[in-house]
Amino acid sequence: MLWPVAAILIGILLLIWSADRFVDGASSVARNLRVPPIVIGLTIVSIGTSLPEMIVAAVAALDGNRDLGIGNVLGSNIANIGLVLGVTALIMPLAVQSITLRREMPVLFLVTAFAFVLMSDGELDVADGIMLIVGLVLMLIWIARIGLKDRHDPLVEEFTASVPDQMSMGQSVLWFMIGLLVLIASSRMVVWGAVEVAHALGVSDLIIGLTIVAIGTSLPELVASITSALKGEADLAIGNVIGSNMFNLLAVLAMPALIYPGAFASQALLRDFPIMLAFTIALFVVSFGLKQGRINRFEGVLLLGGFIAYLYLLFLQA
Repeated sequence: MLWPVAAILIGILLLIWSADRFVDGASSVARNLRVPPIVIGLTIVSIGTSLPEMIVAAVAALDGNRDLGIGNVLGSNIANIGLVLGVTALIMPLAVQSITLRREMPVLFLVTAFAFVLMSDGELDVADGIMLIVGLVLMLIWIARIGLKDRHDPLVEEFTASVPDQMSMGQSVLWFMIGLLVLIASSRMVVWGAVEVAHALGVSDLIIGLTIVAIGTSLPELVASITSALKGEADLAIGNVIGSNMFNLLAVLAMPALIYPGAFASQALLRDFPIMLAFTIALFVVSFGLKQGRINRFEGVLLLGGFIAYLYLLFLQA
């Protein structure tokens, strides 16, 4: 399994690098076209951390691995809350101040319920994929309108500040194309390696998507959240997770539905989706319930412990 494991590790590192280059290039192109920085930050930049999941799910679907892409969605959402926020809160307790975040949490629950309804029949078809893409467009419009209205919200200001502003149009297009090409190539490496490892270990594509691939594609969120927390930008750290989870359920889940529609493994709906929902509820409770407006280290331990327990459950069942 040496080559498949190496392909996964190298592919994930290239995914992280190329996603950053792609987002920087796309953001700079939009800025050179005089799109308001606040809109770029709340749309292109916030999509960026979900790009690895999206491309991996698309490549997996093209290869006929529907369950790997679906596992990547559910596993990444669980990892974003349990692993990313758990580790980030351990390093630096997070204070929640953004009004935007308080508006986005109910939308995350709405998107989660929407995805569950579409998946409840045990399959994803083209119609489901189209509805997910429509939901994505509506969410982007809503986020942009909220951002334009509340320009001085801490989260909005942090997103706006993250938009690069020193690239020419030529440089922007070049990095956009390089990022896109490397994203596709590295995603192909990750999918090939993951499928080979799954076959070698005798486990399902779903399990590999929920674990190795999900954790790997969640690394951009982990790096972004830790960096934001250390800079004192707690709203951006939590906003990355909430935004990424919504994009995963809309944009990433649409990939297998549109490219390789059909029935998926029942465990995804019966085991993993309820666990993802439980983590989403836990995110709401620790952000706004126990100590309103603060995720402390103890709560970080609870989130991380829950994620480790979930991995152990998958190990036992695999």
